Amino acid sequence: MADPSFFVGILGNIISILVFTSPIATFRRIVKNKSTEDFKWLPYATTLLSTSLWTFYGLLKPGGLLVVTVNGAGAALQATYVSLYLAYAPKETKAKMVKLVLAVNVVFLAAVVGVTLGALHGGARLLAVGILCAALTIGMYAAPLGAMRTVVKTRSVEFMPFSLSFFLFLNGGVWSVYSVLVKDFFIGVPNVVGFVLGTAQLVLYMAYRKKKKPSKSEDDAELEDEEEGVARLMGQVEMAQRRARSLHKGLSLPMPSIGSPRNGFGSSVIKSLSATPVELQSVLHHHGGFEPLNKGDDVEANH
Repeated sequence: MADPSFFVGILGNIISILVFTSPIATFRRIVKNKSTEDFKWLPYATTLLSTSLWTFYGLLKPGGLLVVTVNGAGAALQATYVSLYLAYAPKETKAKMVKLVLAVNVVFLAAVVGVTLGALHGGARLLAVGILCAALTIGMYAAPLGAMRTVVKTRSVEFMPFSLSFFLFLNGGVWSVYSVLVKDFFIGVPNVVGFVLGTAQLVLYMAYRKKKKPSKSEDDAELEDEEEGVARLMGQVEMAQRRARSLHKGLSLPMPSIGSPRNGFGSSVIKSLSATPVELQSVLHHHGGFEPLNKGDDVEANH
């Protein structure tokens, strides 16, 4: 009967490859937009070092073929992602990233390989590299915590791809089972941590996946309300000015040179449509063109 750990290891290889290929959509977007936007670069640099060391660990470990194959493929993919990120990153980010990638993924990795092969022997080699691999894998799983903070802050899962979170969750679970079957503590501990963090990411994704960023900020909304209020006020002021001009025009009408007082009154009414009967009576009385209206006349005029 075949060893069940082999089948679990094959399943782990498949899921791990899916994890390693899940950022392809992200980098397709980066290349298309020629910008890294708010995507984080640290997870890719961390995973590159982790997969490189796990490949070395698999070479040292008896029966570590499955560890070598999956992590070798992962290291090649992560190197591609790091190169693409460097190509489209802003100058400030690019300078910082180049220094870290060279220091960690080149100098540090070479030092580990050199010291392990030159200064350590037997089980000490596997112990030293296993501890490093476990620590870096925990770092790989913890790296998306920055993206999780962004999700909480922006209330948007745009920069935390679901596929990556889902496959990290599966990957941690499967390799945890594999570690129990082969009794490998160095594989087990970091993948249990990864399973827990992957679960947390999925919970966060479900909580914020339907939330959309508001189209307008509160400040923009308040400013828009103020602008509308000012516009209404200006409209009222303009209307009042028009009424004042109309009233002024009515008050300065010239007296008719011909016709009876009644005709002069009708002409004045035609020329000052905005004047009220009381205002019109005052004007005519001032110029001596007509006697003030009494109550009877007012009533008659209204009839």
